[in-house]
Amino acid sequence: MSTRNPPSSSPHSPGTRSSEGLDVSGVTAEGAAWLASAGAYPRSTLALWRERPDAPVVLLCGSAFDVVSASALFGRRMLDRLWDEGPGSGPVAAHRGRILLFAAPGTAQRLPSLMEWEEWGAKPGGRAGRCREVPPLLCHGTGDAVTVPPLTPGREGPGAVRTDSRWLVAPDTRRPWLPGPEILLWAAVRAARAAASAAVRISIFPRADQDAKVYDVSRRR
Repeated sequence: MSTRNPPSSSPHSPGTRSSEGLDVSGVTAEGAAWLASAGAYPRSTLALWRERPDAPVVLLCGSAFDVVSASALFGRRMLDRLWDEGPGSGPVAAHRGRILLFAAPGTAQRLPSLMEWEEWGAKPGGRAGRCREVPPLLCHGTGDAVTVPPLTPGREGPGAVRTDSRWLVAPDTRRPWLPGPEILLWAAVRAARAAASAAVRISIFPRADQDAKVYDVSRRR
């Protein structure tokens, strides 16, 4: 299934979500090149992936992308809001119980300021802002590094080791559209406001450690 992001750098209408409960598998050569461009040695990163496409890699933030990390449940709520009511998302990964939303460079610096200004983040002295349902968002920008999932899932079948690092929306273009701080703040606020019905939603949603939905961005306009 295609997860192609549009070449434009502006928001687009939401894509449609596949009804198949399958992980996104595989990152295209263009997507791999975009990821590798964030590393200190892009050619070495690509060479490693050619030999071991199932190997995770540590990449630097701040140039090609920033990363906003949310807890698994809240991150998926944000992702749902982005696709159900918003412009969609850029590449998104799940890694060690966190959801990694790839964002436009500069987002890591701007988003905490916006959350504090809008009173949605933590207040001085540890006091909560307007909504206690917004958990801390970890923002990784210039000077930070993140571990990204392998280009392809690991082997399957008997004896296979299940990985908790995988792509939910895989990059497949050299210039993926990336949300900025305003869009991610909007998604976090919408996700927080939906927390009132969380008890009902959790009872019918898969557990956070189960395979994620596929977000098909091929139909973005």
